[in-house]
Amino acid sequence: MPRIAGGDAARPRSKVQDTRTGGDSPRTVFDRIWDAHLIDRLDDGRDLVFVDRHVLQETTSAVAFAGLAREGRTVRHPELTIATQDHIVSTRPGRDEDSYPGGRELLTLMRANALQGHIRHFGIEDPRQGIVHVIAPELGFALPGSILACGDSHTSTAGGLGALGIGVGTSEVEHVLATQTLALARPRNMRVRFQGRPGAGIAAKDLILLAMGALGVAGGRGCAVEYAGDAVRALPVEGRLTLCNMSIELGARLGLVAPDEATFEYVRGREFAPAGVAFEQAVRAWRELRSDADAVFDRDVAVDCADMAPQVTWGTTPAHVGGVDGRVPDPAGYADARQRESVAAALDYMGLTPGMPLEGIPVDVAFIGSCTNSRLSDLQAAAAVVRGRRVAPGVRALVVPGSMAVKREAEALGLHRVFRDAGFEWREAGCSMCVSINDDMVPAGARCIATSNRNFENRQGPASRTHLASPAMVAAAALRGHIADVRKEMLL
Repeated sequence: MPRIAGGDAARPRSKVQDTRTGGDSPRTVFDRIWDAHLIDRLDDGRDLVFVDRHVLQETTSAVAFAGLAREGRTVRHPELTIATQDHIVSTRPGRDEDSYPGGRELLTLMRANALQGHIRHFGIEDPRQGIVHVIAPELGFALPGSILACGDSHTSTAGGLGALGIGVGTSEVEHVLATQTLALARPRNMRVRFQGRPGAGIAAKDLILLAMGALGVAGGRGCAVEYAGDAVRALPVEGRLTLCNMSIELGARLGLVAPDEATFEYVRGREFAPAGVAFEQAVRAWRELRSDADAVFDRDVAVDCADMAPQVTWGTTPAHVGGVDGRVPDPAGYADARQRESVAAALDYMGLTPGMPLEGIPVDVAFIGSCTNSRLSDLQAAAAVVRGRRVAPGVRALVVPGSMAVKREAEALGLHRVFRDAGFEWREAGCSMCVSINDDMVPAGARCIATSNRNFENRQGPASRTHLASPAMVAAAALRGHIADVRKEMLL
């Protein structure tokens, strides 16, 4: 596979000298990565950029391959693409491609298309199978300084490694397969600085939810958001992946964290990462991926996280969020008429009353999984709350590892026994209940607390109600049977 650090062997030379961001001008880490991949500036104002790595999933790849066949084109760089089955697979123990009949056709098509295109395919029988945004970092397929594309909006997850993770549509998936390039409008630069050190019980999920509440669903529109500050630097790499995952819910094009020594150690030794001397050379190049002290951002905001409480959503967007020690807001308290209408509609859908405490809202389902929070550290955080206790009567609780590698690592630590002994279901890897296009759904009218990234109406099933929170918060709610403050559980 062609290397990425120091210039990919497959990457064409740029025809553009970008005087706006080149030379000695101060630059952001985004500028550095984007400019290194810039091939040409098109007449319509878009930039043509080289794509280092490409990840396919079954729901957005079939039409792209059909387009290639119709035009008589082949995959330009099959060695730079991997494919995995994740969205519409069953996560039931002992599952196969026929376990969820609704997914059989697309799973079969992906397997056939990957074989014809000479693309590595990680089917559910493969030990590397998992959610696209989980396996790309864990396999070393996503690397610092790279551009990674995938036909899924949450490709921004790769930004936790200092990569530009770009989610694309089906036509763009076809374009990458055919040309290994993308034509995109250059995002504006934005920085979100988390100020202060959060206390016990606060996870990366809480930080991004706090930012969502402060900035709204359009706060990062059209931007590449760099997350910075002491709280971000203190996060382990898997926490940074969570942070960047939900940049899309902020309205951003992508999110990223400048790579550091923790990043390099995370990447070291992974299957598709450089090895030996090539790795050391790559690290020297990756250390240059930082924003200059005097770099100018189109938008630069600070979020105070020093005294924050664990976050939980109450409405139907991730920006409908507050501290678990708070209350459901009153629509009358919003000055803007459209906000009043939006909040009132959200509370009606969620079956909540203004002023009621968030802590104590009953839940029917507790879901730990999704590309946001299904890595080993997420499962460890949940297991630390669950150990030696039992799920509340009437609550369905399930844990879905983000990859088969995560599942094996968790089982080696005995986490599966902790969850099973407590009454949780222990599942196979996949997207599961995050999105209702497989056989894991929340029943109509039921209330779920989930570690996933979206709480839209009907997201987890028709008429389902979703609250977003961190893995530890979801675990606490499963045990109590209602939304609970994990900080109190930590004192038990």
